[in-house]
Amino acid sequence: MLEILGFFSIAWTDPWLIFLVATGTFTGIYIGAIPGLSVTMATSILISFTFKWDVNEALALISGVFFGGVYGGSRTAILLNIPGAPSAIATAIEGYPLAKRGEAGEAIGLTTVMSVFGGFVGILALALFAPIISEFALKFQSRDYLLLGCIGILLIGTLSGGSFAKGAFAGGLGILIGMVGLDPMTAEGRFTFGSIHLLGGIPYVAAMIGFFGVAEALVQLNTLNTPAIKQKIDRIIPKFSDVKKYFWLAMRASGIGTIIGALPGTGGDIAALLAYDDAKRTTKDPERPFGTGNREGLVAPEAANNAAVGGAHIPMLTLGIPGDAVTAVIIGALFIHGLKPGPLLLVETPHLFWFIVGTLTLANIFLLVFGLTGIKLFTKIVECPKAVLIPLIVVLSAVGTYAIQNNPVDVYWMLLFGVVGYFMKTYGFEVGPVILGVILGPMMDSNYRRTMLRSRGDFGDFIWGFLSNPISLVLTTALVLMVLSQTPVWPYLRKRLSFRKG
Repeated sequence: MLEILGFFSIAWTDPWLIFLVATGTFTGIYIGAIPGLSVTMATSILISFTFKWDVNEALALISGVFFGGVYGGSRTAILLNIPGAPSAIATAIEGYPLAKRGEAGEAIGLTTVMSVFGGFVGILALALFAPIISEFALKFQSRDYLLLGCIGILLIGTLSGGSFAKGAFAGGLGILIGMVGLDPMTAEGRFTFGSIHLLGGIPYVAAMIGFFGVAEALVQLNTLNTPAIKQKIDRIIPKFSDVKKYFWLAMRASGIGTIIGALPGTGGDIAALLAYDDAKRTTKDPERPFGTGNREGLVAPEAANNAAVGGAHIPMLTLGIPGDAVTAVIIGALFIHGLKPGPLLLVETPHLFWFIVGTLTLANIFLLVFGLTGIKLFTKIVECPKAVLIPLIVVLSAVGTYAIQNNPVDVYWMLLFGVVGYFMKTYGFEVGPVILGVILGPMMDSNYRRTMLRSRGDFGDFIWGFLSNPISLVLTTALVLMVLSQTPVWPYLRKRLSFRKG
């Protein structure tokens, strides 16, 4: 035990390592807040700078950027309705209406505290249950990931103000956009219309920035002369009564984030959406309707996406399998430094495991410090006159989109999606399901085809697989219930059930 504490404290006793973690966290927050500059991109760039460093120094900086970047996406989601990352889409749904009410400071303070709470839950799970959770995650097969994708797409009914038909259309549009490019199995072009420029697909970040950033700027043109809303910054740190009120919701959302984060290839995007859906389904008598600035809908996704950071480290460190895109990059960094993530890592280099737990814990503490500072200055963005703010949003969107691949074609895509998003918003369609479809569509496609290959094209065997495995059966049951809940049959069944109980 003393040896473990010694390894854990290495990150806490070296001033240089503490400085690196703090620098990484601060930088990650503001990189994550800029649309297009993802935490994955920042981590990739860091590897090129740190491959000659000591492994502890490199991991300290990367851990800080990881935690800060995941949280940073909530800043612009709340203030400008532009999620800095896909995991902040649900945050924008509730956070932006709060900013329009003049409560941006309170919203950012609440998301900061709940993000830190979720981060600690994920780290605790990494420290105590890494082998157990990894063993459970390995039991998920391709059909289970297909079911997770379907469940995620069905959340579009939740994200679309209750209109399942409009949500289904928006999600289908997103899947169509995500299918453009080379087929991952046959390497044939899909929906490219003979253009070589479409073979690489359409970057989801360009779609996300266009549908959220540019579309919102165009919508705001209709209210150009409306005076800016003065933000209330008298209270940033949430009241203890609020933290106590949302404790169990945050705990449940953090559990969802940890488990989903531990599933290879999922990460905080799906975790945040599942937690948001859970909050919407379980919250009784909310202060405000969901979609209009509901605080439960703000707490759940923020706790989940930061808990997913610790969860994503679990399969990476114990099995050598990345939990998300960032941990895939970190695996590359470990190999560069001569280490081999996998089952032998905990046996041969236990100090590395506990050092990472220590740096993640330290990064989470710095996240609380940096997340609660600079809010007054940051919220001044919302108070800018719209004649200044709207061009700023468009310029920021263009810079973020161009930074993805330094390709001006991506900017054209962003502008096109912005116009499409404007008309969708005008006619009552939510744009969140589109991005959800873009992200989950390719995952569903590849896992569906893997499942069919395993069943050798036998449809009966394909269906039986969903019923014969316990994990698949649970997910299939959840999927069926979600479908029923969006049909007129559901109120009838609930009425009959309550009648029998009475």
